[in-house]
Amino acid sequence: MPNAPDTAINALLETAPAQPVDLESVAIRLHPHDDVVIAKQTLAPGTRLRWDGALLHVTRPVPAGHKVALRPIAEGEPVRRYGQIIGFATRSIAPGDHVHTQNLAVREFSRDYAFGVDAVAAQPATERRTFEGFVRRDGRVGTRNYIAVIPSVNCSSGVVRHIMEHFTADRLRDYPHVDGVIGLTHKSGCGSRYGSREVALLQRTLAGFAHHPCVAGAVIVGLGCEINQVTDLVQNTGLLAAPGHGPIPLLVIQDVGGSRQTIEAGVKAVEALLPEAERCRRTTVPASELTVALQCGGSDGWSGVTANPALGFAADLIVRQGGTVALGETPEVYGAEHMLTRRAGSRAVGEKLVERIHWWEDYTARNNFEIDNNPSPGNKAGGLTTIYEKSLGAVAKGGTTPLNGVFEYAEPITARGFVHIDSPGYDPVSVTGQVASGCNIVAFTTGRGSVFGFKPAPSIKIATNAALYQQMRDDMDINAGRILDGVSVEQVGQEIFEELLAVASGKASKSERNGMGDEEFNPWILGAVL
Repeated sequence: MPNAPDTAINALLETAPAQPVDLESVAIRLHPHDDVVIAKQTLAPGTRLRWDGALLHVTRPVPAGHKVALRPIAEGEPVRRYGQIIGFATRSIAPGDHVHTQNLAVREFSRDYAFGVDAVAAQPATERRTFEGFVRRDGRVGTRNYIAVIPSVNCSSGVVRHIMEHFTADRLRDYPHVDGVIGLTHKSGCGSRYGSREVALLQRTLAGFAHHPCVAGAVIVGLGCEINQVTDLVQNTGLLAAPGHGPIPLLVIQDVGGSRQTIEAGVKAVEALLPEAERCRRTTVPASELTVALQCGGSDGWSGVTANPALGFAADLIVRQGGTVALGETPEVYGAEHMLTRRAGSRAVGEKLVERIHWWEDYTARNNFEIDNNPSPGNKAGGLTTIYEKSLGAVAKGGTTPLNGVFEYAEPITARGFVHIDSPGYDPVSVTGQVASGCNIVAFTTGRGSVFGFKPAPSIKIATNAALYQQMRDDMDINAGRILDGVSVEQVGQEIFEELLAVASGKASKSERNGMGDEEFNPWILGAVL
């Protein structure tokens, strides 16, 4: 479980029990074919575990959330968790050994993609649920009601920050139905090739926020000499012609006359948008209008046991309501993509996911990276060893329904049900792409602890273990660690579903109560910066 209380140093101070203990009382085996179990508590050296008529001798400290070998594993043999390969032994492993970075690593192996063989259509829910959302003129539904000020380039981000900060709670007191004014500052917009795919990707991302259902109106601010020209941004994305969208003020600092004058013009532009935003009111809409970004960050050994499967159950409930759930973080699908291709609604969808996996293999290779650079040090301290293991737990967030679409970063979602949005594993960049694609709420699981918020789409956080929930209860919305105490995955999944409906209807998430969400907007900077 999280951080210092479960370090190997503290484990060394533990005293091994004098008598053997039943393995099932201190560890969990997730699948009959697994070679390892997951320790529910710190196991001290010398602990003897009764299992299957034999005694397993724990030879070194095993922190909670980490793996213990059940059988002898020869060097080079695969090691299984979830009934799937999570890596290969780099040296001989004895029963009772701690299985982690010292004896487990990734290796290439073939996956059977078996496109669509496990795809079973989701049965529509018998009880139709609703939430209170903001219906835009084109029929899309937001869960929040913001005005967005968007820079075309980092060089105009300072001006955007000043415009946003002008609109304090006191200045917005006459607009109680407006959630605020956000400035989507970023570090990109120049230093690239004019007309390149990198610039097009940024433009698509910015347009996705300017025309997001949680955004009632937007102002775009440019410098004037940048690669990402304001006029190109609106023309290339069709932003001004977006259905149901009102006029978008465009301000260029060099044309307006400098920073002070542009700040004044930006304030006036926002003030002109506020009355229209205030006229929008929450109204009852079907749960089918939810589009949920499925995200995890600061994962640990329990993520794939508690929070992710529970979120997967909630995802299935949303799909059964006719809604949409979007997985992301393609590098955290790597090694588990065959679990998704088997659920592909069509061969074309499955092949597109495989194509994106191959793109990531090439992308990391040409940048002298390996996909197994992920998991992070914190993930490994929490019990995750390889990207295969992390991915197998991560894809559980997607539930069990067919995979109906695979979309590129910030590409508008055009399919309902379970979809995947190609994005990096870095949480802010990934969520930025998911929200740009149309997600109107975020469900974020964490095992090590994350204070992630996101505007304009609210984010709820789901703790994988009870210790984390207690330690950071001001940041955690749901305690999925209760699953380790016997509460069912289905019960926690239902709780997540109800919380999503409540937050979508206006209940403040923990991150919103803490004022988080202004700094996480982070468009993917793809390719060289010149």
